[in-house]
Amino acid sequence: MTTAYQSKYFAYELTKQNSSDSINRLSQSLSNATVDLNPHQVEAALFAFRAPLEKGAILADEVGLGKTIEAGLVISQLWAERKRNILIIVPPPLRKQWNRELIEKFYIPSNILESKSYNELVKKGYPNPFSQKDQVVIASYQFISNKSNDVQKVPWDLIIIDEAHRLRNVYKKSNKIGRVLRNTTSGFPKLLLTATPLQNSLMELYGLVSFIDPYLFGDEVTFRKQFGAGTTVMTRNNFMDLKERIRPVCHRTLRRQVVEYVPYTKRVPILQEFSAGKDEWDLYEKVSSYLQREDTFALPKSQRNLITLVVRKILASSTFAVSDTLLSLIHRLDLLIEDKKNSDEVNLMDDIDELDDTVDEWEEDLDYQTVEVDHREDDEVIQSIINERDELLGYYQLANSITINEKGNALLTALTGGFAKMNELGANEKAVIFTESRRTQGYLKEMLERNGYDGQVVLFNGSNSSPEIKEIYEQWLERHKLDDQVTGSKAVDIRAAIVEHFKNKATIMIATESAAEGINLQFCSLVVNYDLPWNPQRIEQRIGRCHRYGQKHDVVVINFLNRRNAADKRVFELLSNKFSLFDGIFGSSDEVLGSLESGVDFEKRIQRIYQTCRTAEEIQDAFNYLQNELDEQIQEKMMETRKNLLENFDDEVREKLRDQYEKTTLQMSKMERYLWGLSIFEGRNQAIFDNQTLSFRMMVTQDRYQLISQAKKIENSEAIHFYRIGHPLAEQWINKAKERELQTKEIIFNYSGYEGKVSALSSLVGASGWLSLDLMKVSSAEVEEHLIFSCMDGKGNQIEQEICEKLFELPAQEQGIQPVSYSTQNLLQNINKHQKEAILNYIQEKTNSFLDRELDKLDKWSRDLKDKLEIDLKEIDQEISQLQKEARTTKLVREKLELNKTVREKERKRNEMRRSLFDEQDEIDRQKENLFVDIEKRLEQKISEKHLFTIKWKII
Repeated sequence: MTTAYQSKYFAYELTKQNSSDSINRLSQSLSNATVDLNPHQVEAALFAFRAPLEKGAILADEVGLGKTIEAGLVISQLWAERKRNILIIVPPPLRKQWNRELIEKFYIPSNILESKSYNELVKKGYPNPFSQKDQVVIASYQFISNKSNDVQKVPWDLIIIDEAHRLRNVYKKSNKIGRVLRNTTSGFPKLLLTATPLQNSLMELYGLVSFIDPYLFGDEVTFRKQFGAGTTVMTRNNFMDLKERIRPVCHRTLRRQVVEYVPYTKRVPILQEFSAGKDEWDLYEKVSSYLQREDTFALPKSQRNLITLVVRKILASSTFAVSDTLLSLIHRLDLLIEDKKNSDEVNLMDDIDELDDTVDEWEEDLDYQTVEVDHREDDEVIQSIINERDELLGYYQLANSITINEKGNALLTALTGGFAKMNELGANEKAVIFTESRRTQGYLKEMLERNGYDGQVVLFNGSNSSPEIKEIYEQWLERHKLDDQVTGSKAVDIRAAIVEHFKNKATIMIATESAAEGINLQFCSLVVNYDLPWNPQRIEQRIGRCHRYGQKHDVVVINFLNRRNAADKRVFELLSNKFSLFDGIFGSSDEVLGSLESGVDFEKRIQRIYQTCRTAEEIQDAFNYLQNELDEQIQEKMMETRKNLLENFDDEVREKLRDQYEKTTLQMSKMERYLWGLSIFEGRNQAIFDNQTLSFRMMVTQDRYQLISQAKKIENSEAIHFYRIGHPLAEQWINKAKERELQTKEIIFNYSGYEGKVSALSSLVGASGWLSLDLMKVSSAEVEEHLIFSCMDGKGNQIEQEICEKLFELPAQEQGIQPVSYSTQNLLQNINKHQKEAILNYIQEKTNSFLDRELDKLDKWSRDLKDKLEIDLKEIDQEISQLQKEARTTKLVREKLELNKTVREKERKRNEMRRSLFDEQDEIDRQKENLFVDIEKRLEQKISEKHLFTIKWKII
């Protein structure tokens, strides 16, 4: 049985703010997460907290190790500590994924801000839509760049930048968005997530580190001179200095180091070849040739590249999809014929087909402008438009005359082979088919239902608005009306309903690119790329829906290839061989995918080849050139540098992870016991508790709650709330326990009624004494709270803190009120004083180490800048000496005069540099002093104390 005293202790233990050097710092986030946490993820999250004087960290674990989970743990802990001004900056395709994972894995709500939602909030009266009290804000790089002023007005507790390698060239003036983002986020704590912080040059590492801490290195010029563009110009001392400087801000774990905890399955590739029919190929070549022309009217110049890409993707998808697209182009020409002047306002992207995410990504780089004016006579222009319309009408009629697609027939063959492989592997007969067109999606559904899959196919796309989906959603709402799975966001809940329907009822899900974001399909292990994107990062994202942590079977990946299309063959060859997307244990390596600044850039390169090459020879030459360029990008010259600079020895990492695994397991077990004990006491009049299943049912509402650690044991059909520290009911009970005033009573602890064995307590059976509990809060380099037990037995001997913690887990009963003698109070206060001194001394030691590191950093920073001044002087001296030497050796009077004139100019410049040298060095020292004063203020120690209760104890 739990007492009010134990409940109050548990309440403070569950919510206290711990120091960053222990697993306890993540207590609340560990207890609130629904995901199975691995020790490397816990270690990475702790790393982010471990250095409170740093401005953040770069989490650089290899691809597939869950950097989103690591960042989620940090967010969850800050959320529990009521630090809720959190911003996540991501590429557009990852916005929904972050939104979904935060709510699914950590129960943290978030809001995706883009132009539409931003403007809606402004209309509702929000002065700054970025300032949201109880929602994490998620936005794209471009949107944050455009709204920089609004972003800077919010006092962010944390800013997370995902896919941060996109910013590693921020030191270049051409990287405009990177520079805006660095200025916008300056001064706020940041987490940068990237598997590739260093790809081709050490300057990239400088670029990323400058986001975290501008005082870690002198400046760009100093860094380049000191560490060079590569390791060949660095001494070993310089290299070790660089490694030590980045160690506090950059954390990296490799996949091979965590195989003890993360079981990875393989990818099994199947290539399904087909030959387009005569009419299909005729249509493809005609439309492709049309797209290559520069004098078309249906494709407005301001959107030409994007629309051409979309039409090509639809053309390769199915004739059924492209026929409607051709109709949209014809419609634009009709408008041009009717009213030439106003037709430029027509935006084909609203009508053409909805490749939502491709459009989003490309539009970030688009600059919409008015269509150029055609200076030909109106009659001549109108006739040209009519001719083009007739041409497109012919293509449209040809597309409509085609009733069978060979690619569709090949899908039936592919599924038969794929499902046979599933049976061989012992996996579920489930397949997710990806297409880039909703029109193809509808065609495939009808075709599959006619060929043996009736009632087994479900669609997933950006709108999810069909009557069938509506029915699935309503049934899902009914099933889950009493549990925590309903988030209240209709779009999010519809996605969850479709996935659950696919898992429990359907055999096939046909998905557009929308499904590649933010859903987990570990129960499915057959991925069919019916349409293959040209963006390697998108393909990895697709396959990653199934081939991820938790997948129990090898994942079969089926790709389609048109034998008649030479360009398609070379694209597949690049994606398969160069990017290694379809086979192996891990799929594409971070070195390879990370070599791309973005998949959109690569996609644009492919698009250019399709647009400009007309013969097989031109296609081969263009792809050979691109492949050679990729070979240079996917290089090994930096791999050794990256390994030596960023990675730790495998044995060292594995030992740390084993230790972390044990600590995490113990901490989570302890937190769960505390929450359960508190809940039993505080909810004793409201609920019926079952200790066997760790669940309870509310008496009035009959709602059932289950501790979150047991969540996996619950079937989807059961209506249940997952109970955790962050649940509103738990927060209510915790606050109730903390606010209760307690008198001094005798508490009888029953060791014989305890199920486990605690050697330290067994020797105290029959003993009694006094105990007081106090809360001490210390604010210095960080804020941390300590619960201090002051305890002694009847003979006045001190009982240690650890034994007191174990004592409070025993079943106990309250007895009568007990007076406390003056001598007992003195003894308890004396014990408390010594306990406090020990804690404060420990905090002082940590603070000193923080300070030493920060001062060392500032010393190196100032020395870097001062050395740069000295180096600049030496370099100009060398230039003068060289010029003087040339002037002496030349025999041409004019040239001698010019050289001497240059020497005098250089000497004047050198003299000016000498005169200003000491002033500039003094200015550096002044800046250093200002930074030190700021650090000194942050380290100023403040202590507050609160007495919680005193008891007389006895163990029986």
